[in-house]
Amino acid sequence: MKWRKSNGAKGFTLIELLVALSILALLASVAAPFADMAMQRKKEEELRHALRTLRDAIDDYHRAFEDGRIVRIVGSNGYPRNLQILVDGVEDEQSPQKAKIYFLRRIPRDPFAPTEEAPEKIWGKRSYASSADDPREGDDVFDVYSRSDKVGLNGIPYRQW
Repeated sequence: MKWRKSNGAKGFTLIELLVALSILALLASVAAPFADMAMQRKKEEELRHALRTLRDAIDDYHRAFEDGRIVRIVGSNGYPRNLQILVDGVEDEQSPQKAKIYFLRRIPRDPFAPTEEAPEKIWGKRSYASSADDPREGDDVFDVYSRSDKVGLNGIPYRQW
């Protein structure tokens, strides 16, 4: 039996493997911030959609109040008392059967809020009586905003969207 010395060994050397791993690590470190930014963009789009949905429902409620489809209460300005009313519905005063008018199927979640809280409690609510600069809750819901302290990719805090 003869022992052969193999000069054409197959496989990679340790140096080649280390170079390949360092190139992969460099590519991964460059791609990670883009993945984070893409995730934040997706959450921002969800926030925009949720705010638009809630604000449209509040405006629809007020429009129904102005049209006389909702009972007018003395001292009321025509905005819902809380967000749950938009889901539960109100009686249509112009309907002979007193059918309910529904403005939302469900209250959308704030993507930047903790998930353990109920959707109707995560939103900041501004009453008609408070100013836009200093929003405060009151007897009605005139507007909603995110309570997140984070800042968007556009440099504007989510509270001000």
